This record gives sequence, C-alpha cells and structure tokens, in this order.
Amino acid sequence: MILRSRLLFGLGFRMCSTHVTKGLKDTVRPNSDMSEFRKVFSQAKHIVIITGAGVNAESGIPTFRGVHEKWRKWHSQDLATPEAFSRTPSRVWEFYHYRRELVVNKKPNAAHLAIAECEARLRKQGREVVVITQCTDDLHRQAGSKHVLQIHGNQMETRCMSCGDVTVNKHSPICPALKDKGAPGPDVPDADIPVDKLPRCDESDCHGLLRPNVVFFGETLDSHILTKVEKEMEICDLCLVVGTSSIVYPAAMFGPRIASRGVPVAEFNMQTTPKSEYFTYHFHGPCGTTLPPALEQHESEVTH
Repeated sequence: MILRSRLLFGLGFRMCSTHVTKGLKDTVRPNSDMSEFRKVFSQAKHIVIITGAGVNAESGIPTFRGVHEKWRKWHSQDLATPEAFSRTPSRVWEFYHYRRELVVNKKPNAAHLAIAECEARLRKQGREVVVITQCTDDLHRQAGSKHVLQIHGNQMETRCMSCGDVTVNKHSPICPALKDKGAPGPDVPDADIPVDKLPRCDESDCHGLLRPNVVFFGETLDSHILTKVEKEMEICDLCLVVGTSSIVYPAAMFGPRIASRGVPVAEFNMQTTPKSEYFTYHFHGPCGTTLPPALEQHESEVTH
C-alpha cells in the first residue's frame, strides 16, 4: 500500500482509495497533549498545514462524506471524472453548479481565520506558514491566507475545453440554463441541458465548452503546483493535517511522507483516519474549536 501510494504521489494522479481503515491500530496511542504540541509549534520555522473538506464544515459546506456522500444517486467520484464530463456534461455541470451555489455566500470560520492570523503573525517573525489544501473554494484566501496551494484546483474558475483559457467565474448562476438546477435529491431527474446552453468560452472566435477548473478523479495534478508541494514537504519542520479523511491520493500521503523524515505531524479531525498511525499528535473535535488554541500566539514567540 505504501509503495503504491508513493507511486501515485510521484505521478500526481487524483484517486480515491477504496480501502478505508477505521480507527487506529491497537498499538498506536495518539498523543493529544496540547501543551506539548504548543512547545513544538513555538520552535517551528516552516509550518505546512494540509487541509481537507472538514475545515469547511463549520462554514456550512458539507464534506460529501457520510449522509452527503451522494448527489442524487451518484457518488462524487463517479461524476468528477473526465469520462463522465465527456458522456454527460449537463449532469456534471448540474453537480458542480450545486457545489458552487453551496459556497458562493459562505464565510471563513474560526479555523480558516486562525490559520490566516497565524501566517500573518509568524511572517513578521521570519517564520513561514504554507497551506496545502484539497478544498476547491476560496475560503482560505477570503480569510487572509496568502500562501495557498490548491492541489485539486478551484471550482470558482473555468477552463475552456477548446482554447484552454482559465478564468475566475463567480457568476450565480454560471449560465442561464443552470438557474435553479442541480438539486441533490435522489428522485430529481437530470435537466439534460443541451451542450450549447452549458457554460461557454467568452474568448473571441472560440465559444468552446467550459469545464470546472478542478482536477477530476483520474487526472494528474498540476505539475507546477505538485513541484511546489514537494518542496514544502522537504523543508517544513512541522506539519498539521486538518479536516481531511486521508483517503484521496496523492494528498493522503503528504502527511506520512513528512512524518517519514522525522518531522512532527499533528492531525486535527473529528475522528481518526487511515493515516493517524503515522502522526505524532491527534486532536479530536471540530477544527474551529481545536485549531485556534493550537495556533494562537505563544509566550515564547517574543524571543523570535
């Protein structure tokens, strides 16, 4: 499993694991000593924070796990694929329209704000905080984070299938034909919107079909972003894994890869994950509750 995961990381494919380990191995006793973590945090110079959908939960955005795992009768990994978009672009656009509308008016929560405040504060001390996120919204940047690597892209951007143009697009709805479409109920029929009525490119003489500028399952991550992620993993001296189920690759191996260098890794989540056994610390609970005290100013910071 580890060898396969390293291969996936090297190639940069976004894949969802079909094997989920529940809880920790019997021999693992996660450390939840916040005071000990705070001492480590106070000494760290280059901190990487890896975030997943769980960091958005307290902003009212579902994690698409558990009761929210399906949209209509499909799992997200069945819709967010290049094959699905090629076969049924209307259905996939309905799905992403639904997801876009969920976040368009959402605000950063205490976890986002704590990360952004920490980054700004530590920058003045010559220390660095980098966010590597699987989230495809803008909440980290809305909170004030400057150094954000979105490894799965941004659903509030579009990419033209013809000319490749990438554009920020926060229109609501993104096109007239999608207005009031995308309801997630299991009995809601597909809208079957004609392809020429779906979002189209505004570039002159193009008018190509647009797709969400996200990394679909089975596609490779952006090589430039992946190179930056690899660099951050090699130079960080502390890592926080926040609100991620650790089952989507290659992101699921980022924390373990860092831990393999002997770097402390702290997990903040509502439950243990398949990767908890690799980490130094585990703090159980909502990220908006556990993260702010972990990142607040330490009395020893005045010496930096």
